[in-house]
Formats: sequence, C-alpha cells, structure tokens
Amino acid sequence: MAKRKITDQQQRRIRRKHSTSIDSAGKQKRGEKLLQSGELGPEQAGLVSTRYSNQVDIITSPTSAPQRCYLRSNLESVVTGDNVIWCPGEPYGVVSAVLPRQTQLDRPDSRGKLRPVAANIDRIVIVIASEPRPHANLIDRYLVAIEHRGIQPILLLNKTDLESDNKQLAQDLVRTYSDLGYQVIEVSAQSSNGIEQLTNALQQHTSVFVGQSGVGKSSLINAICPAAEAAIGGLSEAHTKGRHTTTTANLFSLPGGGQLIDSPGIREFGLIHLDEGDIAQGFIEFRPLLGHCKFRDCRHQNDPGCALQSALEAGKISPQRMQSYQLIKQSLISE
Repeated sequence: MAKRKITDQQQRRIRRKHSTSIDSAGKQKRGEKLLQSGELGPEQAGLVSTRYSNQVDIITSPTSAPQRCYLRSNLESVVTGDNVIWCPGEPYGVVSAVLPRQTQLDRPDSRGKLRPVAANIDRIVIVIASEPRPHANLIDRYLVAIEHRGIQPILLLNKTDLESDNKQLAQDLVRTYSDLGYQVIEVSAQSSNGIEQLTNALQQHTSVFVGQSGVGKSSLINAICPAAEAAIGGLSEAHTKGRHTTTTANLFSLPGGGQLIDSPGIREFGLIHLDEGDIAQGFIEFRPLLGHCKFRDCRHQNDPGCALQSALEAGKISPQRMQSYQLIKQSLISE
C-alpha cells in the first residue's frame, strides 16, 4: 500500500506541535534545576494570579507584585486561584506544590473534555446584557453547573442604560430568576449605576465573572477594580458577538478585600460530567417535585402522572425553564 502523502499544512502543524512539546519539557526541566540549585528562597504560601502555558504569576498579598514562576514537572494542573507552595527566585521562582481546592470552574476543551480554568471560588457572577442578545438556555446551563459545585450564583444585568431591541427580553429574564430566589443585580459600567451594590456583594469573597463575550465583563472589572486595567473590546459589528479580549483567567485584588477572576469569554458551558438526574437537580424549583412522578423512570416529557408536567400546567414552573431543561437533556447526547 502506498504511503499517504502529508500536505504542507499538516507538516507545519506537526512541526509546531513538536516545537511546543520540546519547549514545555524544557521549561519544566528548568524548574527542577532551579529547585536543585539552592539559589531559590525558602518555601512560602502564594496564590496563582495568572496561568500561562508553562508558567504562572504568584502573589503573596493583595498589594504584592506578581512573581513569574516555573512549575515543578510533577504538577498535573495549576490554574488561576490555586493556593500553592512556591520558592521565590530572580528572575524566576518555582511552584513546588498545589494545595487542595475547595471548588473549581471547568470548561470543555476542543475535544469536549472538561478542563479547570479557575479554583477556590465562592461566588460566580453570570453577566448578561441586552447586547449581545441573552439566551436563557445558556444562563440555565451555567446555573445547573454552579448548583452542582456548591457555589453561590449572582445574576448580573449589565448595560441597563443601553437602548436595545432586546432590553425587555433581558429584563424579563432576570425577573424570572429573581422570582426563583436567585440574587439579581442590575448595573451599568458606563454610568456606575448599581456598581456599589455589586462591589458590596463581592467583598471578602473570591468571585469569577462568566458570560458571553461582549456583555461587558472587563468593563465591570475596571469599574470595581480600576487597577486591573482589563482589556476592553468592542462588539463585532458583523455578528454582534464579542471578540475574545481575555485569553486567560486573571485574578485581581479588590480594594475592599477579596479577589475577582476574569475568565475567558465562554459561549458554551460543558455538562458532560452530569447525567439526567443531575440536570433535574440543577433546576432548584424542580427539587420538591422530583421523586413524586407516577413512574420511577419518568422522563418528564409526555409521561403520564409526571409531577413536573403537572406543575408546568399549573403555572408553578415557567415554560422557559422547562424548555431549557429539555434542551440541556438533549445536548447530553451530543456532548
């Protein structure tokens, strides 16, 4: 059989991948050499403020300058928000150990496998706006994932002073979640309306902003933490979707105490680690009804004696939330 001919483009990809692997291994070896050299300072506790491909920035206090560090080769995963043990050095230090995480935020990679992007979070702020158009199903995917992590969600409606065809849609959406008991804050990064309420909600906590690109996460970070100088990108005129101005998760110290993590724009939120039962539990208004259907294997669709369908018909469950639930269940097949 004749050998398959590799195209020029494929050859370039192979060379790039090989070069990246060599560079990664080289930097890990540098970390090991530094640890063995005796040139580093004593071990101390630190916090990862930014993770790059093979290095991290570490801070030891809200006012300390970040120290760039190599990672010890036996560390499997280090992300923004991790508490670590590290040794300072000039110009590079080395992270030698990662302390256990309380919580973590994951997102799917190009192969659909969940990868951690931030750790030790106790507040997740879901940012929406009238532009780009908000999607209830995306919000519900966030909420299902958050409910299973034991982290408090906050829904944040930004750009409240913006006139848009989607303004009423956005307001109706947040009203739905407020009626369910979720904390909702309405703000405008441009006029500063609601910024004080948001700042108070985040103090003394480690929070992360998530949401579609273009909803104004970086502008909000600049409003509550001016020192962050987060990059701000305009909306794409062609598609009315935000450009990805943030390419890695960055941690900023808040003036009143606490930390805020700015995560890359996430348009999809993977739930591949959950089954149908987990999805239903993620809808908080479903919980009192689960286990009360006529049949134990009820799929909560057109099944006779379904407690969820009865609640839907009685107006106790919103059609929007029920539709989201069914869509998320269907998406599990493709994920």
